[in-house]
Amino acid sequence: MTQRDPIFRLEGVTRRYGNLTALDGIDFVAEDNAYIALLGPSGSGKTSLLRVIAGFETPDAGRIWFQGRDITDLPAHERGIGFVFQNFALFPHLTVFENVAFGLRHGAQALPKDEITERVKSSIEMVGLAGLEDRSPEQISGGQKQRVALARSLVMQPKLVLLDEPLGALDANLRERMQVELRAIRERLDVTFLHVTGSETEALAMGDKVAVLDAGRIVQYDTPDTIYDGPVVSDVAKFLNRFNLFEGSLENGIFTGAFGAVPVTNPRKNKSDTYAIRYDRTQIFDAGDANLPGPALPARFLASEYLGSSIIFLFETEDQKTVEVDHHLSLGEPRPLTVGENYTLSWNPEHAIVFGKETAR
Repeated sequence: MTQRDPIFRLEGVTRRYGNLTALDGIDFVAEDNAYIALLGPSGSGKTSLLRVIAGFETPDAGRIWFQGRDITDLPAHERGIGFVFQNFALFPHLTVFENVAFGLRHGAQALPKDEITERVKSSIEMVGLAGLEDRSPEQISGGQKQRVALARSLVMQPKLVLLDEPLGALDANLRERMQVELRAIRERLDVTFLHVTGSETEALAMGDKVAVLDAGRIVQYDTPDTIYDGPVVSDVAKFLNRFNLFEGSLENGIFTGAFGAVPVTNPRKNKSDTYAIRYDRTQIFDAGDANLPGPALPARFLASEYLGSSIIFLFETEDQKTVEVDHHLSLGEPRPLTVGENYTLSWNPEHAIVFGKETAR
C-alpha cells in the first residue's frame, strides 16, 4: 500500500462518562485507502472511539479532522462517514433493497428514483447479494445480514467506513470467509475501513495496520507483523496471547526470574519488569539436560491441545504459573511427553523481549 494523505486525524480526543475516562487524550493519524484494525480488550474504549469519530457522541476535549476539515461539531449525518453496527441494525419490516436504500431515500438531499435504484443495485451486487433484493432480514442468514448492513453503508459512497466488531455474530467458517470478502470490497472501492475487534487473530489477519488501544490510549500502531514480533509494552504482548510473560527484576542489564539470571540488551521502557518469549519459540528438553540454547525453566507437563496445524503443550512452573509451548506440525511430529513428568523449557535469548523500568529502548 502506498502512503497517502491522512483520511482522518484525532488531536487530544478525550471522552469521559462521569468518573470514567474512556478515551484519554488520543492523538492518531489514519492513512487514506487503508484497512485499519483497531484492537483492544473489553473496556479499552474501542466502541467509544468509533462513536466519537462517527459523530454519535461528542468528545469532552480534542478535535477530529476528516479529509482535511474539522468535523468535531458536525452532526453524524453531515460527516460522510459510514458505520456498520455490531448487531447490523436492519429494519425487519423492510426488504433487503429498501434497507440498503433507506439512507438515500431519507437523506438531506433528494435524489432521483432512477439514481437510487442504480446505486442500491450496484451496492447489493458488490457484496454478493444480487437476487435477494426482495427478501426480508428474517429470510437471510447472519452472513447475508452482515453484507446488507455493509451495502447500506457503502451505498452512501463514504470515504471512511467504521465497522464495530462486524464479524462477532458470525460462526467461525463464515467469519473467515467474510474476512477475505471485506478486504476485497475495500480494495475495489478505494476507501478506508476502520475495523474494531477484540480478537487479536482477526486484527492481525485483516489490517494493513493495527492500532492497539488500552485504557483509552493507543499504545502501538504499526503493521501486523511488527506488532506480532515486537510489542512495545508488556500489555500489548499480553493481549496478543502469543507470549509467555514472566515477572522478575531488571537491574544493571540482568533480568532475574523463575529461569535464573539472564543478561539483557535493549530493554523496552515499561511500567513493570517483564520478560516475554513467544509460545512458538519456546522449546522442550528433558529435566537436567545441560545442552540448552538459553535460560532453563523447570516445569511439569499438564496437557496438550490439538489445533489442527499445531499442538499447544501446557506446563506448570514451580510457582504454579501456566506456560504454553506451540509446536507447528509443519516442523514434524512433536516429541512424546508424559503427563505429570518434569521437563526443562528453554529458548534462544535473542528471541526474547524484555520490558523494564530501568532503561528505555
